[in-house]
Parts: sequence; structure tokens; C-alpha cells
Amino acid sequence: MPMTREARGGRGVDVRTPEMLGTLATHAPRIEEFQFVKFRVEGEVAHMRLDRPDQNLLNERMLMEIAAGINSVSEKRQVKLVLLDSAGKAFSGGIELGEYTQRRVFQLLDAFHSAFAAMMDTSKPVVVVVNGPAYGGGAELAALGDLVIATPNARFAQPEIKLGAFPPLAAAVLPYILGPKMAMELVLTGEAMTAERAREVGLVNFLVPEDKLVDKVDEIIGRVTAQSGPVLTMAKKAILGSLGLPLRDGVRNSMKVFLNELADLEDSQEGLRALVEKRAPKWKNR
Repeated sequence: MPMTREARGGRGVDVRTPEMLGTLATHAPRIEEFQFVKFRVEGEVAHMRLDRPDQNLLNERMLMEIAAGINSVSEKRQVKLVLLDSAGKAFSGGIELGEYTQRRVFQLLDAFHSAFAAMMDTSKPVVVVVNGPAYGGGAELAALGDLVIATPNARFAQPEIKLGAFPPLAAAVLPYILGPKMAMELVLTGEAMTAERAREVGLVNFLVPEDKLVDKVDEIIGRVTAQSGPVLTMAKKAILGSLGLPLRDGVRNSMKVFLNELADLEDSQEGLRALVEKRAPKWKNR
């Protein structure tokens, strides 16, 4: 599926024609109107669950809901983390194209762009939980997670090559995550990767038995949300902002964030005081 933003920095690069733009959806759904994403905010965590039986195929409406859910919390100080998981046995079987005419497919592509741009651009860490097949667009959703937790039930595949196509977003993102050789393997063969192999190559951070999944998710949520919200944001910004840059430029970028933004935070000063005073820090998230 087309990615019309640069993977680094979120700068728009629009490749659509005026004719395409006339067909695109313009109104984001309201949270209370969501049909295929179960959304709720509990404390410091925004929970998003893909829920479109049977395979969580990503249609236009579902993709718009993913984007709207993430965007709704991106500027909320009290939310520190977005958790994306799925109902049913599949994480997602990918993009549903069968019901779309040639004209309406541009609306689907725009919704696809909006969902993945939201994941790339949000200041909040995104934790993705995969407990079943993640194919095509579903695998790309998982790949864009900042942290990925999976069980042995998970499978990851980019099967587009078998349909006479290729996944543009995966082709751009996977080399950053896995390196060019592994990205070539996934995209050029279209074969599925086991959860164990995904853990080995770096697509998955944590691999746990299914009966331990809930405990592991709670553990990771606790470990992340125990930190200062704005510091989490700056750390993510420094990491993603350095992707693709030469080492020296990447270091300069990270140091710029550290010196120009981190130093002004109350939480940064509180962290230093707590270290000197040998106590746990009390974050104000500012």
C-alpha cells in the first residue's frame, strides 16, 4: 500500500492526482461512532482493539478509526502509551480490496495513508500485541509498533508479491528494522515468518506463551508508563529522527533534542534531584 509520507520526520509527500483527491474521505469518525475498533482510555493508556470478524481485514472505515483513535490522544498529556491489539484469532489478514471499485479504491488508499501516518507521527509510544496471523497491511501495522509483543501463534507475511504487487510501506520500513537482506526475503518471497524467527531478526521485542500474554502486556505497560510522559516523547523523537542519517548527523540530532528540549522539563530536573536524594522520582509530566 502506498505510503505518502517520509518514514522519517513525518513530512508530507503527496503523490495523489487531483482526480484522486476528489474521491477521498474527508471526515474522521468520532470515537463514539467506531464500528471496527474498540477504543477506550484507562488512566495513562489508550487501548485500541481491532474487532472486525473474522480476519480483521482492514477496510476504509476501520483504517479511519485507527487514525482517529491515535490522533485523539496524541496531544493528551495524561496518556503515555497507545496499546494496539486484536479480537479473534487473527491480528489482521491485511487490506480488503475485493469490495472496492477502481474509483473507490483511492478512498481506501487515503484511509490507509491516514492510519499509518498516525502511527508514525504520534508522540506516544505504540505497543502492538500480535497473537495470530499478521499479513499484508496487518504485518505493516505490527512493524510500525514501537514495541511488539507476540505469542507463538503469530505469523508475519507480506504476500503481495504473489498477487503481482509489492508492499510499498513495508519495502520502505522493513530495511530500517530488519536490514535490507531480511526485508528482501520477506517482500520477494511472500512467505510467512514464524514468531520465533521474527523475534530473532528484530521484528518482535517480546515473545511469550499465550497463557502469559496478559501478564507480559501488563508488565510492559507498567514499565513504560512508570516514566515521564514528555521524556518518553522526546526519547522516541530522538530515535526516529535519527533513522537513515549518517552516524554523526544522527548524534547531532539526538543531542539537539537533549539540549534544547529536555533541559527545560521539570521532570528532567526532578529525575536528577531524585537520584541525588536516593528516592523514586515524582513525575509531573511536564
